[in-house]
Amino acid sequence: MTVRLELVWPGKDKFLLVPKNEAGRPVWVERDHPAAVEVRLTDFTGSVGDVPADPSAGNLLFTGDSFDVLRVLTEVPEYRSQYRGKVKLVYIDPPFNTGQAFEHYDDWMEHSTWLSFMHERLLLLRELLAPDGSVWVHLDDAEHHRMRLLMDEVFGPQNFIANVVWQKAYSPKNSARHLSVDHDNISIYARDAERWRPNAMPRTAAMDAAYRNADDDPRGPWKAGDLLANKPYSLGVYPITTPSGREIPGPPPGRFWRVSKDKLAEMDADHRIWWGARGENVPAVKRFLTEVRGRVPQTWWPHAEVGHSQSGKNEIQRLFAGAVPFATPKPEALLERVIQVASAPGDIVLDCFAGSGTTAAVAHKMGRRWVTAEILPRTVEQFTHPRLTKVINGEDPGGSTKSVDWQGGSGFATVSVGPSMYEDTAYGVVLADWAVGERFARAVAGQLGFAWQKDAQPLCGIRGRMRLAVLDGAVGQEEVRTIIGALAEKERVTIVAKSVLAQAEETLAEISRGSRIRKAPRDLLTPGSLRVRRRSEPVDRYAAPVAEGPTL
Repeated sequence: MTVRLELVWPGKDKFLLVPKNEAGRPVWVERDHPAAVEVRLTDFTGSVGDVPADPSAGNLLFTGDSFDVLRVLTEVPEYRSQYRGKVKLVYIDPPFNTGQAFEHYDDWMEHSTWLSFMHERLLLLRELLAPDGSVWVHLDDAEHHRMRLLMDEVFGPQNFIANVVWQKAYSPKNSARHLSVDHDNISIYARDAERWRPNAMPRTAAMDAAYRNADDDPRGPWKAGDLLANKPYSLGVYPITTPSGREIPGPPPGRFWRVSKDKLAEMDADHRIWWGARGENVPAVKRFLTEVRGRVPQTWWPHAEVGHSQSGKNEIQRLFAGAVPFATPKPEALLERVIQVASAPGDIVLDCFAGSGTTAAVAHKMGRRWVTAEILPRTVEQFTHPRLTKVINGEDPGGSTKSVDWQGGSGFATVSVGPSMYEDTAYGVVLADWAVGERFARAVAGQLGFAWQKDAQPLCGIRGRMRLAVLDGAVGQEEVRTIIGALAEKERVTIVAKSVLAQAEETLAEISRGSRIRKAPRDLLTPGSLRVRRRSEPVDRYAAPVAEGPTL
């Protein structure tokens, strides 16, 4: 039996309802609580610039909690077909859990609360990633080590790629109590490390300056590479005679020529071997600038290359002169590198902690399709939406605009996440007052995974050969017969109603075997509706003790 290491914490087997209630304490609930299984209703609220006929297939700015947005993208058919298993890059800059209160969000949670908060979201992010996609999680040292363990559990330690160190400060902090902390960490995990490959970065002028053309080779500048190797090679031990006639008895003791004698002759005939100006040197391989790949991504990212914390703030201040600057924006150069290394034009980039919108802004300028979400409407109104509008209109001259030659264009749609359809009362779970008419039907369709069909009454959703009918009231024998009469051959129906009259279920069973009636809200919150949760939970989970907390 294989014993698996696992990070456990109080509340892991529960659902984190809220990180902090009015009393300043987290609230965990059982997994059968409505919030643990609900798929929230969303509404398109507007657009900027050019958007496709199906707005869900374009750039999206959500206003709502990151968990609700990720569940919508994963579960609601209209979004699921666009995003599940298709996101190439996830970059998130989640709450750092540093204990500091910022102007635009409260960055404070106990470790166990923070782990539950992130765990739920990482499970959904994994479902959204493409087979060759990757997730980049940006943190400081407060929770980085715990995040690594959490990501090992969700993505598998074999899919860890690297830890990037970003030099966020350009000078030491003299006010530091102990050491000046000058860096953040970005942990990179692939959905499948065997399939994920990074893009090369652009070469620098200093790198290219090392290439010269001492022999006027028509193939252009080249750099000499060592012909010696340390690893044993059976055909790599032989004497060499240089063009000048000098005899080289063989490689130094313990070393080997990288190529065989025949291969060396072949390369020399193609003028790919450099013997020195007088033809008497130990042979070297000519590596042509035109044949080398770009710069291999490294894990040390200095501020001189990708900006620092202050440059991120300066960019926001230039965009919103006179406004209180967003507390923690990242410089566009940093996101430009992440997006360049981990995606290509046309790929989908997702950031479910939008903040001021840096990820989406840079992704847009670089020709990527993007989805981003911010929980605070005030932040969306003050920063995210105006910033992305400036990008669309070509009114954002700073950041990565010049380096990627952005001129403006395209567009995005705005989406709001609605309130819960359920209310947990002392008498049980009831439907919220707003759950009526078409909004009730749309919410049910999303909850049960049916594609919405507005003009197909009495039917309103479809999932394969199963249709959906939602009644804002009671279903009886007459309603059953009307609904069945609207079905095509071999189709079946799921009928959802707020109450079920006598003989309705018996009538349905008689005239349409395989069809069914569900009563709202009771039958909408059964484990059967939790498709993603069952697939996403890690295997061999061990229950963790749960700290007692306030109930609803």
